[in-house]
Amino acid sequence: MDKRYDTILFDLDGTLTDPQEGITKSVQYALGKMGIEVEDRAKLLPFIGPPLMYSFQHFYGLTKEEAREAIGYYREYFERDGMYDNRAFDGMVDILAMLKAKGKTLLVATSKPTIFADPIVRHYGMGEYFKEIVGASTDGTRTEKGQVIAEALRYTDSPREAILMIGDREHDVIGAREHGIDVLNVGFGYGTAEEREVHRPDYYCETMEDLAEFLSRV
Repeated sequence: MDKRYDTILFDLDGTLTDPQEGITKSVQYALGKMGIEVEDRAKLLPFIGPPLMYSFQHFYGLTKEEAREAIGYYREYFERDGMYDNRAFDGMVDILAMLKAKGKTLLVATSKPTIFADPIVRHYGMGEYFKEIVGASTDGTRTEKGQVIAEALRYTDSPREAILMIGDREHDVIGAREHGIDVLNVGFGYGTAEEREVHRPDYYCETMEDLAEFLSRV
């Protein structure tokens, strides 16, 4: 591969960590508070990755006001019980250490609010590798992935052609495209083949081993 990247942005959920238990339990709790009972938490996996405002409206037909209320319930449970019901993907810390040793600027760009993303990244021993951990705001002013990426880009002087976004969902591709930066999807998260077929990331790595090999060459 001929391209070289100086700055690499990482999504959090489904990319750095596997948050399945914590997120699906938090969504289940929030929906229950809204009068929607979901017994099978596997049905809630699509909530991993996209902004919650989008997911509550798109998957369960809530109005914007109802979605805001549901997000409040979600955060109530997540902060109390769900934040660390999570795990770092095996091999990810080694990849971050390799990239840091190569002098890359690493940033987190996640749709999860910064107040949650920052302690999670640090809890799993990854905080030392990132220049900045950028997430969504809790006041609704920064929720879309493109908005999060725009904020993350404030922490690098690299030209757009030297910046790579790594994530697992279509929203990572859409957000990266808004800013003219290349994007890599990983297959060990929660994105689907259909998402990749529609949105066409620049690169795709099915496994952690594939990702490590790819990044060793950037």
